[in-house]
Amino acid sequence: MNSNKIQEQIEKNRRSVAFDSYDITVRQLFDMIGESLIDIAPEYQRHFVWDETRQSQLIESLLLGIPIPNLFMATNKDSSWEVIDGLQRLTTIVNFLGDETIIKKTNANGSKLKLKGLEKLDSINGSVFEELPRSIQLMFMTRPIRVTVLNDRSDFELRYDLFERLNTGGVTLHPQEIRNCVYLGKFKDFLEECAENQNFLNVVKMTSNAERTGNREELVLKFFAYFEDREIFVHSVKEFLNDFMAKKTESFPEINDYRALFNRTFEILNVLLPEGIVRGNRKNITPLILFEAISIATADLINSNEEAIITAARLQTVLNDNELTKLTTGATNSRNKLLRRIDFVKDYLRQ
Repeated sequence: MNSNKIQEQIEKNRRSVAFDSYDITVRQLFDMIGESLIDIAPEYQRHFVWDETRQSQLIESLLLGIPIPNLFMATNKDSSWEVIDGLQRLTTIVNFLGDETIIKKTNANGSKLKLKGLEKLDSINGSVFEELPRSIQLMFMTRPIRVTVLNDRSDFELRYDLFERLNTGGVTLHPQEIRNCVYLGKFKDFLEECAENQNFLNVVKMTSNAERTGNREELVLKFFAYFEDREIFVHSVKEFLNDFMAKKTESFPEINDYRALFNRTFEILNVLLPEGIVRGNRKNITPLILFEAISIATADLINSNEEAIITAARLQTVLNDNELTKLTTGATNSRNKLLRRIDFVKDYLRQ
């Protein structure tokens, strides 16, 4: 084992990161959520998975003074905090202390927590917060929780990395779900708008689970990233998409041109491929690599004023072409394969 190489990799990847740590009472955290000083991103909310017993156990731990894991936050540009790790704990506190208004604000499917399943404090099973003795309420609200806050407000790569590494909510987040929490702004909202485009929905067939976990938004992101920056794609799709989304989060003046290109591309594909971008007998699923080849080739031809050569017959035939099948199966995550399959579709349509 080469210790020099290990040390070199550590030094290369180590970041100088500014964190602050605070001991904040339960009541203060609750008030900060109510005043929108702590933000739980909407994309993150749907992953609240604790049942009443698990929530009750957290309340019991706080009452007994048992240490719970740190909450991790990131500082936004307006100095509010965004949750990186701690969704389950914070939502539980809101469900216990809050009324229906703030509970629904934090989690649309949330409900008032009635304690259950407690063993050490079984005398309070069946109680809501307001039914506890005043002294116990005060004890609970003044319990401190350690909060660690990332102060770097602009390092998207670091924030993404922290979301990916620190999330302990019991549900593995899809890369696009993390992006939707990290890269907030006009471009992220635009991706969500495009992902609801009816022509796009008709053309791209995917499972309901894939739709729930951000795959539609990621396909839209891939469409624009490969359309604009395919020449600098190397190998890691995740990092390539992260970089592109970070770039557009900082500045996105092309929104109208992007919208027009996306709308026209999928309007054409919806008309010419009424069954969608599907292959052979698999009429219910769109292969992701095939989606890239067909949609981006179509966008290229629209962009170069060659829209007239795109026909239903050629599109439907190329879907099952043996050469395109080779370019869209096996080891496909390389710039060479990406460029070849897009160019193959364009050349096929030009014949």
